[in-house]
Amino acid sequence: MKLHELSPAPGSAKERFRKGRGPGSGNGKTAGKGHKGQNSRSGGGVRPGFEGGQLPLYRRLPKRGFKNFMFKKEYAIVNLKTLEAHFAEGDEVTVEKLFEGRLIKNRLDGLKVLAEGDLTKKLTVRAEAFSENAKNKIESVGGKAEVIS
Repeated sequence: MKLHELSPAPGSAKERFRKGRGPGSGNGKTAGKGHKGQNSRSGGGVRPGFEGGQLPLYRRLPKRGFKNFMFKKEYAIVNLKTLEAHFAEGDEVTVEKLFEGRLIKNRLDGLKVLAEGDLTKKLTVRAEAFSENAKNKIESVGGKAEVIS
């Protein structure tokens, strides 16, 4: 069998319905939109959530609680096992080096180092945040965990 010999199973592929193609098509003239009104017009219809002028549900419900999205910090995350695999003894680890080495996709609001995996190399790690375990593991092998802001 060759690529040009392939065809869909009988009855599985229907041609799309072409609206507004004359009275013989059974869907000519108004093309299934009826006469006049908002929905018959080009670009007609209402936005999502519109309830015909009635106060919409999203405005009827009470707003409760604290929303932190304005102030939340989102960190690029890297684990110790990644640092172990990609850096040599005595290297300095920064956000820029991780970004250039494609170990993180975006810089976001800074770098946070987490403690997954073991570290055997003495590294100087500069980041905005460290987990407590990560800091302890870095310092236990003689490295430095420097918090920058």
